[in-house]
Formats: sequence, C-alpha cells, structure tokens
Amino acid sequence: MAKGDKFYFDNFVQSTQYSQQAAVYLVECLEQYDHNRLADKLQKMHEFEHSADGVKHEMAEALAKAFVTPVDREDLDMLSQKLDDVADLIEEILQRFYMYDIKTVPANAIAFAKQLVKACDQLVAIVQEFENFKRSKKLRELVIDLNSVEEECDRLFLSAMRELTLNSTDVLETVSWRKIYECFEACADACEHAAECVGSVIIKNT
Repeated sequence: MAKGDKFYFDNFVQSTQYSQQAAVYLVECLEQYDHNRLADKLQKMHEFEHSADGVKHEMAEALAKAFVTPVDREDLDMLSQKLDDVADLIEEILQRFYMYDIKTVPANAIAFAKQLVKACDQLVAIVQEFENFKRSKKLRELVIDLNSVEEECDRLFLSAMRELTLNSTDVLETVSWRKIYECFEACADACEHAAECVGSVIIKNT
C-alpha cells in the first residue's frame, strides 16, 4: 500500500470509533437514565457526532486534492458518508428521548442500544481490516457477522413494537416510542449499509 493511501483507511477507522464511543455512551445514558439531565447528556453526545463530522470533512478535503486514490474516489466518498450516518443516527436517538420528554426507559430500549454497540464494534473491525481487502480472508466474514447483528436488531424492533401495541394505553406515548424504535432500527440499518458498501468495494476491486 502506498504511504498516502493509509490516510483513507485510518480515516474510516477513526470515524467508526467515534460512532462506537457514541453507542457506548448511549447505553450509559439509558442505563442511568435521568430525564432531567438529558440536555447535558445531549451536549456530550453531540461532541461524538461533531468529531465524526470533522473526520468526514477531512476525507472530503483529501479526495478533492488527491490525484490517485486506493479505490475509486466515489466509493471512498460514499463510504465516508455512510459511516457518518451512523454517528448522526445515534445522536438522533438520544435527541428523541429529549424531544418527547421520555420519563422512563424500558428494557427493550436498553437491549436495542446494546445491540447497536455490537454493530458498531463489528463495523470498527470491518474498517480496520479494510486496508487489507485485496488479500484479507476474514473481511467478508466480518460483513456477514454484522448482517447477523442487524437481523437481531430487526427481531428486537418487531418485539418492541408489538409490546408497545399490546401494552401502551397512551396515544402520545405510543407515537413517541414508535418514532424512537424506528430511529434505533434506522441506525442498525445504517451500520449494515456501511458494511455492504465495503463489500461492494471489495467486489469491484478484487
């Protein structure tokens, strides 16, 4: 690998690590939930998202100046955007708790947040291996493993939505939690889409 190429792969790792840290912080916020402190929690969560944005902007600047890139610059830009989506959505989940003034957190939501940590852990492993994509024997398996995590998120989503339908008697509460769970699901999907983007780059370049 050319020395300059390492920047791109390191950038992806840094981006996913911010998402990973945000996901861990989301679990912490929900396990030690205090709706009176959500404004402060959101400020710290935004720091993770802002840092991820900074990494994305660094990638955009590098691609604008680069003459040669390790793979198509369009693919690098697309992956950078998809990785940034993950951090954006993790922040959005916590924002929704604040917007809807959620007072208590059910076990389903904490379980979902912990599953997002697994998805982010897997995404970190994928992008760490990405620079070896031409000779890696485990990259495709890592992508498949993340797909399995996303499938578990699908099951959690269905279970949570059914429980909400069966047990909630307050219309506003039902609508609020529906939107929160949909955001959890969108975040899990974003992790999978980023992994699939890596898979597509592998197919195009090997």
